[in-house]
Amino acid sequence: MSDDRILLSHGDGGQLTADLVARVFVSRLGTGEPAGDDSARVSTTGWEPVPRDRLVFTTDAFVVDPIFFPGGDIGRLAVCGTVNDLAAAGAIPISLSASFILEEGLPISDLERIVDSMAAAAQEADVRVICGDTKVVPRAKADKLYISTSGVGEVPAGISVSGANAQPGDAVIVSGPVGDHGLAVLSRREGLEFESEIVSDCAPLADMVQHLLAAVPRVHAMRDPTRGGLATALNEIARQSGVEIEVDEAAVPIRPAVLAACDLLGLDPLYAANEGKMIVIVPADQAQPALAVLRSHALGKEAALIGQVQAGKPGRVLLRTALGSHRILDRHVGEQMPRIC
Repeated sequence: MSDDRILLSHGDGGQLTADLVARVFVSRLGTGEPAGDDSARVSTTGWEPVPRDRLVFTTDAFVVDPIFFPGGDIGRLAVCGTVNDLAAAGAIPISLSASFILEEGLPISDLERIVDSMAAAAQEADVRVICGDTKVVPRAKADKLYISTSGVGEVPAGISVSGANAQPGDAVIVSGPVGDHGLAVLSRREGLEFESEIVSDCAPLADMVQHLLAAVPRVHAMRDPTRGGLATALNEIARQSGVEIEVDEAAVPIRPAVLAACDLLGLDPLYAANEGKMIVIVPADQAQPALAVLRSHALGKEAALIGQVQAGKPGRVLLRTALGSHRILDRHVGEQMPRIC
């Protein structure tokens, strides 16, 4: 038996499984309520009963390599990624679930560090992890661990946010510099060192989004530009809404260190993943109020107006370059940086 490494017997449903769940998960993510059932009630304490048409549900999986990176780890990433998917629908997160696939031999201290990080991120996002599951696979079958999450949220009354709602004339805003997460993970994976360390932007955005919606309820569309980056997310919205989107390359905020790293590696920062940024599409007359609210929040203080929605070829995204010319900003074929989310 081992007290410091994951064993196959930690996944057999017996005493070692119970000990691991109690030691690592319940002690960090538990709510103080009795555990042991195969399902959990979704608590809406302090809320009115939620109408079914205002409930939002999302699910995701995280296979990042390495599991620890500058600015975060796979545990923080799992909570933030799920919370941000709910936030992009205009929802207030209520509860999350988390399922873990652990590789035999994983140091339990690493697992404890990751679950501690999840607990801190959940507290930061004001959301509870109310249920989960754990499985163990043999060595070399899971690359340390994978995490799968689901989340439930409530959309406040009067809010209707969807990638299908963008309209010609709308303004396109991004809540801060893009590409940080993808380059932070890649640099740690490849052992690259730059003059300035690149740190992941991994953060839960629900609070920022709810401040925005309280002040600017006419937000039409939002999307967190994770895998595939800003360019891919804008293409998704353009296709959903049947509109054309034009982006001003010079207006897109990118940190100098990220830009330099991309130049060195031959990568395009517009396709690099983000885990703490939100694309916001609003009517043109709401652009400045939206920017003011975002910039007043710690996670949106570098928000920028980067483009507009227009009547043109449905589903197309155009990039207006620094030279004044235009090129199509299409969805990326293949993955620039695999295993970053």
